Amino acid sequence: QVQLVEAGGGLVQPGGSLRLSCAASGSISSIYVMAWYRQAPGKQRELVASITTGGTTNYAGSLKGRFTISRDNARNTVFLQMNNLKPEDTAVYYCNCLLFTGESHIWGQGTQVTVSS
Repeated sequence: QVQLVEAGGGLVQPGGSLRLSCAASGSISSIYVMAWYRQAPGKQRELVASITTGGTTNYAGSLKGRFTISRDNARNTVFLQMNNLKPEDTAVYYCNCLLFTGESHIWGQGTQVTVSS
């Protein structure tokens, strides 16, 4: 079993920055990929970025350059640095992980990010 807990959301003005964190606990050695998704009101959940245990990253095309995903394996934590935030980035951001077994339905509780003046 793996548990994920996000932190770091909040209200920020357009152009501002936020750093989200996701701490994993439980069967840490079974985690292959950690990822961030987001879901805006009335929209489907979408991938923001992912990172493998080896550090290979993948980003949604429209977000690359503003968002950076990183991973601290020693602390079992993944981060999402979000810069130059825009109102359209407003969403609930969820942490997700993919296990080596292929199981991928492991989600955190979500953290709200609101970009507004």
